[in-house]
Amino acid sequence: MPNIKSAIKRVKVNEKKNLRNRMIKSAMKTQVKKFETALAAGEVDGKLLSATQGAIDKAVTKGVIHKNAANRKKARLAKAAAKA
Repeated sequence: MPNIKSAIKRVKVNEKKNLRNRMIKSAMKTQVKKFETALAAGEVDGKLLSATQGAIDKAVTKGVIHKNAANRKKARLAKAAAKA
């Protein structure tokens, strides 16, 4: 543990932010997995695609993933949904 007061605060803040980022990223990944399992089962609808893209957009808004990575993920999901 650090001895300097500001360093102690940085550790606490970083732990909080790390927890928040992991929660958001985990929720995004879970939603993508739901979409992919529905896609494999052939039960994809526009609502599920929209919810998945919304989860990805939320991760971008919170700064968890990069905007271009999100656009790439959403494009691949839409392409897979159109194919099915």
